[in-house]
Amino acid sequence: MSRYFTPALRKLEPYVPGEQPRVQDLIKLNTNENPYPPAPGVAAAVAGAVPGLRLYSDLHCTALKSAIAAQAGVEPENILCGNGSDENLMLAIRAFCDADHPLAFADVTYGFYPVWCDLFGIPQHIIPLAEDFSLDPAAYCGLGETVVIANPNAPTGRWVAPAALERVVQTNPDNVVIIDEAYVDFCDEAPENASCVPLTKKYDNLLVVRTFSKSRSMAGVRLGYCVGSAALIADLDRVKFSLNPYNVDSLAQAAGAAAMQDKAYFAQTTAAIRAARSWTAEMLGGLGFTVLPSQANFVFAKTPKMGGEALYKALREQKILVRHFAAPRTKDWLRITVGTPEQMQALQTALREILA
Repeated sequence: MSRYFTPALRKLEPYVPGEQPRVQDLIKLNTNENPYPPAPGVAAAVAGAVPGLRLYSDLHCTALKSAIAAQAGVEPENILCGNGSDENLMLAIRAFCDADHPLAFADVTYGFYPVWCDLFGIPQHIIPLAEDFSLDPAAYCGLGETVVIANPNAPTGRWVAPAALERVVQTNPDNVVIIDEAYVDFCDEAPENASCVPLTKKYDNLLVVRTFSKSRSMAGVRLGYCVGSAALIADLDRVKFSLNPYNVDSLAQAAGAAAMQDKAYFAQTTAAIRAARSWTAEMLGGLGFTVLPSQANFVFAKTPKMGGEALYKALREQKILVRHFAAPRTKDWLRITVGTPEQMQALQTALREILA
C-alpha cells in the first residue's frame, strides 16, 4: 500500500470474491452463477437500448421498477434498484448504521457484511450459528440494533420461514431489519411463502434485498433491487444520490425489465436447478458426504475422507472449481454451486476417482 492510504483504512481486509479464471473446459461451480443463459428476450432488449447510450440512464429506473413491482406485488415507490444487491446492501448499512448503531449478523454468512462495517467504522455484533449451522431467530429478537440476515444463508444454504423472521422485525421496531434474499428464488416453497417481501407491507422497518445475479442468470450485468416502505426507500435514495446517482446503466435496466417479465423461462430454469440440487445432495450423501439441507442454488458439504482444502485442490486439478472457506468453522466444508445435470455428473465422476 502507498504512504498516502488513510490510517483508518490500513487494517481493512477487503472482501475476497470467488475465483474467476478463464480456463478452457473448466467446470465452474464456485460462485453460484446460474448455468443457464438469461431469458431469451434479454438480448433484444439490450440491443434496443444501444441507440440511447449517448444519454445518461434513467435516474429512477422507471420501466425496471414497474416490471419488478408487478412481480413483487408492491408499488414502484417501494423499490430501489442498484448496481447489484451488493450496492443496495452497502447503501442500507451506510444509511441505518453508524458508530453508535451496530450491525448484528451471523458468524457464518455473507462475507461482505463485516467488510462494510470495517469500511464505515460500524461496530459488529456477531451472533454464532448453532453447531449444525442453523440460525435461531430468537437470538435477534429485541436487540435494538440494525440486523441483517441472509435467507437462505450463504454459504450454508439453510432457510428460515418468513413467519419465524417476522418476530425479529416485530421486536426491533426502532431499527431496520435487512433480509438478504439473493437465493430465495430457489426455495422449494411457493414464492409468496418463501420471501419476506409480503411483510414489507406490514412493517415499515423491514428491507428485503434481491438480485438478478442468481435466479435471473445475470451475474455479469450487476443488477439488484430492494423492497421496503416508501420512507426507507427514500432514505436509501438520499444516500444513493450522495454517492452515485446514475448507478444502474441503461443496458442493465433494459435487460432487467425483460428478464423480470419472462415468467415461464424463470420458472423453467429455477425448477431445473432445484431438481439438480436434489440429485446432487443425494449423490453426495451416497458418497459419504454430510450435506446441509439447502434452499439455494448450491450445497454445503464435507466428507470424513478428506479435508476441505485438500479436496478443493484435488477437484481443481481435474478442472472443477468449487469454493473453500478457510475459517475455523468452515475449513472442512465445500460450497458447491448447482450446475447443469451434465456438470454435476462430471463432479460425481471426479469425486469417485479422488475418494477411491
